[in-house]
Amino acid sequence: MTLKALSFTLLFVMGTMMVSIWQKLGLEKDIAVGTVRSAVQLLIVGYVLQFIFNADHIIYIILIILFMIVVASWNAAKRGKGLPGLFWRIALAISASEVLMMGILLGLHIIKATPQYIIPISGMTIGSAMVVSGLFINHIKQEVQSNKGEIETLLSLGATAQQAMQKVRASSVKFSMIPTIDGMKTVGLVQLPGMMTGMIIAGADPIIAVRYQILIVFSFTASAAITSMLLSVLIYRLFFTAGLQLKR
Repeated sequence: MTLKALSFTLLFVMGTMMVSIWQKLGLEKDIAVGTVRSAVQLLIVGYVLQFIFNADHIIYIILIILFMIVVASWNAAKRGKGLPGLFWRIALAISASEVLMMGILLGLHIIKATPQYIIPISGMTIGSAMVVSGLFINHIKQEVQSNKGEIETLLSLGATAQQAMQKVRASSVKFSMIPTIDGMKTVGLVQLPGMMTGMIIAGADPIIAVRYQILIVFSFTASAAITSMLLSVLIYRLFFTAGLQLKR
């Protein structure tokens, strides 16, 4: 795609801003800022990836994956303000998911050990884990508040924190997995996923593109499940005091 053709896509943004002004929605500033930020961020990432691909050194691959994990963990942790140590727990869960998934993909030679494969797949996997983490934290906070009486009753009867939170943890894991599972059920029917579409537009054989997309879907699902389950183990104690009482 030429720069001239790319510039024409600004017509979509301008049209959206005009509708916002016409309907007095007040979204035009956010749309403008989002447009500029997304363009700048993507251009920077493009040049960074070009450098890493050309260098083809393991240290650069590790650094950019660590950067992705930090940003994803920080973004998800914003959902749980007031919970100490949440950032590091999310980072641990996402890191464990990334190491396990990439270990399997590389160990079984499913993908090539090159930046062109490792970085994009890691980025999509970490992004999926970030969304799951945010959903999990939002839901578990709401569930703890809604089931406060039941949790305190169980504690008074001698239940451990783990036992008292079992129902809340299970509900939060299921809730955080809903978008991923729904996406699996409708992939290819409701939408053509981004990676598959990009490969087809770039001229790849549709069957080859589908194979890679299946790889991504399965990786997403496993990553989401692992991240959510690990968070359910790492986070529930943050809602209790040292004396095993629910924090107010």
